[in-house]
Amino acid sequence: MIGPTRRREAVRQARKALDVSERRACQVVQQPRSTQRYEPREPERDRRLVKRMHALVRPHPRYGYRRIWALLRAEGWRVNRKKVYRLWRQEGFKVPRKQRKKKRLGDSANGILRRRAEHINHVWCYDFVKDQTIDSRPLKFLAIEDEYTRECLAIDVARSITAQDVIGTLEELFAIRGVPKCIRSDNGPEFVAQAIQNWLEDAGVETLYIAPGSPWENAYSESFNSRFRDEFLNAEQFTCLLEAQVMTEDHRLAYNHRRPHSALDYMTPTAFAESCKKPLGGSAPKPPTSFPSLQKRGHQQEKPSDNRNLTLITTGT
Repeated sequence: MIGPTRRREAVRQARKALDVSERRACQVVQQPRSTQRYEPREPERDRRLVKRMHALVRPHPRYGYRRIWALLRAEGWRVNRKKVYRLWRQEGFKVPRKQRKKKRLGDSANGILRRRAEHINHVWCYDFVKDQTIDSRPLKFLAIEDEYTRECLAIDVARSITAQDVIGTLEELFAIRGVPKCIRSDNGPEFVAQAIQNWLEDAGVETLYIAPGSPWENAYSESFNSRFRDEFLNAEQFTCLLEAQVMTEDHRLAYNHRRPHSALDYMTPTAFAESCKKPLGGSAPKPPTSFPSLQKRGHQQEKPSDNRNLTLITTGT
């Protein structure tokens, strides 16, 4: 026997298997009866901390202990990461790991390695995500992100979205946020349509089309789509288009303002954007140069398609 905890368990097993008294079992195992009857008491602060961890994990079951630790620190808890990890294991929290096959990074001139975002509004990216309402009718989500700040600038939700709809979304977003230098996308028909190419050229925006069949070259968009599906779409059922629009807007605001981002040193995208506007020491912070998302594979009453919900954000709002 090594310690009192293991002796305590040995006493329990002896009493159960041999039907002897606690006094006799403690004598044999050489365990003081006061130690055997001792009930450890968790400090009050730890109880409050565990209670708060449960409250954070419940709405975010896909968050790991590091992100929960970042949220606790943002709320003012003075606790280190090792203690959060110990309590995390003690409470049985676990995020299942998914094994993904790795693929080569690619060498496209328009991929994220060769054309990297260097400041706010330098490179945007956009892509579609599909889902459906409970009546099996389709839902289409157009998500637009700023690659430098990782902000989700807009999520357009509709039954169908055409190239003209994409132009309308970008036109309204340009008026509020400003015109980016480049915009990166795959080769979907809505993005390669001649109408949108001409419109972007007139607006002075360079189009960065990734190589066909190479989603890792648009890794920031794929990473967002993966998190969007894992943390939101897979957890919610939509009864109608209006419900999907309202809930998507709530999720987008939470993603920008409350969700710590590991690539931004666990700052929120909005907080990082603010730090870029007010640099310390005369130079703006830079996002990490690593690309963990390269391994990701992201893969109301009904109204006409031109009356769709558009959710927008300006930097720092």
